[in-house]
Amino acid sequence: MVQPGTHFYHGHYGMQRSAGLYGMMIVRSPKEKLRYDGEFNLLLSDWWHQSTHSQELALSSSPMRWIGEPQSLLINGRGQFNCSQAAYLSNEGKRQCTFRKNDQCAPETLRVRPNKVYRLRIASTTALASLNLAVEGHKLEVVEADGNYVKPFTVDDIDIYSGETYSVLLRTHSFPTKKHFISVGVRGRKPNTTQALTVLSYIDAPESARPSLPPPVTPRWDDYNRSISFSNKFFAAKGYPPPPEKSDEQLYLLNTQNLIDGHTKWAINNVSLSVTATPYIGAIRYGLNTLSYLKSPAKELVESYDITKPPVNPTTTKSSGIYKFPMGIVVDVILQNANVLKGKISEIHPWHLHGHDFWVLGYGDGKFRPGVDEKKYNLKNPPLRNTVALYPFGWTALRFVTDNPGVWFFHCHIEPHLHMGMGVVFAEGVDRIAKMDIPDEVLGCGLTREWLMNRGRH
Repeated sequence: MVQPGTHFYHGHYGMQRSAGLYGMMIVRSPKEKLRYDGEFNLLLSDWWHQSTHSQELALSSSPMRWIGEPQSLLINGRGQFNCSQAAYLSNEGKRQCTFRKNDQCAPETLRVRPNKVYRLRIASTTALASLNLAVEGHKLEVVEADGNYVKPFTVDDIDIYSGETYSVLLRTHSFPTKKHFISVGVRGRKPNTTQALTVLSYIDAPESARPSLPPPVTPRWDDYNRSISFSNKFFAAKGYPPPPEKSDEQLYLLNTQNLIDGHTKWAINNVSLSVTATPYIGAIRYGLNTLSYLKSPAKELVESYDITKPPVNPTTTKSSGIYKFPMGIVVDVILQNANVLKGKISEIHPWHLHGHDFWVLGYGDGKFRPGVDEKKYNLKNPPLRNTVALYPFGWTALRFVTDNPGVWFFHCHIEPHLHMGMGVVFAEGVDRIAKMDIPDEVLGCGLTREWLMNRGRH
C-alpha cells in the first residue's frame, strides 16, 4: 500500500459484505502530519436476521420481495435488537438493554483522558443504511476522507455513506468523571432501526455510572439539504494537486429502476449489470473475443428523459456494462439520479470506484445541463475521494485519470442495488493488460478456466 490512511476491505462475491466479510485496514506513514494522543476505530455496519442467501432469492424473485430495513446497526460488529442502552433516559417505552460481563454483543467503551485529542477512524460497510454519527457534548473535526487529507472543518455530527471512511479529531473536556453516548442512526431512508449506541467514558468515571444526558438525536432522514451541505464542506487539504483543467471524455450515467421479465432491476443508461463467470481481465488478457459482453452501453444522456417521473418504458436489458478507456486520459463521469418505477421517489446512491481516487467536482439539483453546469465545477481544490453520494433527483460530477491499467468496478455501494444491476465496469489500458503477468490462479472461472485447462493439456 502506498496510500496511508483509513481504509477497509470486504468481499464482493454475491452479498458477502452483508454476511460480515469486511474489516478495517489502517495504513500508517512515518510522515504523518496529524498530532493526537490516541485513536479508536469505529467500523459501522447493518445487520439482518434473514440470511444473505434468502435476501438474494427475495431480491431476484418475480415480483421482487424487498428485504426491508436492517434489524440492527452495529459498531465494531456489536449491536442490540429490540432494546436501547438509553431507554432509562426516554419516555418512549423502549426496553432497556442489559448485558452480562463479557457479552459478545455488549458495546465497546471508548475510554479517554481529559484535555486530550483522539483520532476516531470511522468506516461504513453498511449494506443499505446511510448513517449519521455524533458524540454527545463534543465537536468533531473532520481531517481525512477515503484515505485523503481534507481541509479541516468542525461539525456536531457527520453523515457517512456505505463505502466511505473518515478520520475526525475529538478534543476531550476537563471533566474526568463523565460518560457520553456516541450515537449512530439512519439517514436517507425512513428509519425503522434503533440507533446503535456506545459510550465515551472519561478515565475516572465510575464503572457503574451511566451517561446523564440522552444520546444525540439523528437528523431527520429526508433532510437532503442538510446532507448536501455537509458534502459541500469538503475541500482538498493544502498540498494536494488540483484536477486537470479539462477532460478528454465525458460519460453520463443515468441511474434508473427498471424491469426485466417482471424482475426489478437497477440500470445504468438502461443497461443492468450482469457479471458473467469469465473474468473480464482474463478475457482481455487472452483475447477471448467471442465474449459478446465486452461491449459499451451508451455514454450520453437521453435529452427527453424526465428524471422526475417513473420511466415511460420500464423495460431494460442486461450486459456486463464495460467502458474502455486508453491510458493517460482524463475522464469526467456525471452521475444522474432519477425517479424509481412507482410513486415519486428518488434514492441516495453512494458510488464507489475501484482502483482509483477521483476529484469530486460538484453536485446539483435536477437534470444535468451540458455546457452550463460545468461552469459550477470546483477546479481549484476539490476533494479526492473513492466514494461519493448521488442525491435524490440530482447529479454528481467527478473526474479521474486513467493511470492504473486493469478492469475496475464502478458501482452503487448499496449491496441490494449492486445485486440488482447498479454498476458498470471501466477497462483501461487494454493494450497493457494483454502484456501483464497475471497469475493463472485468479482466472480460474468461466471460459478462461476452460482455456487454461486446455492449454495445460498440450
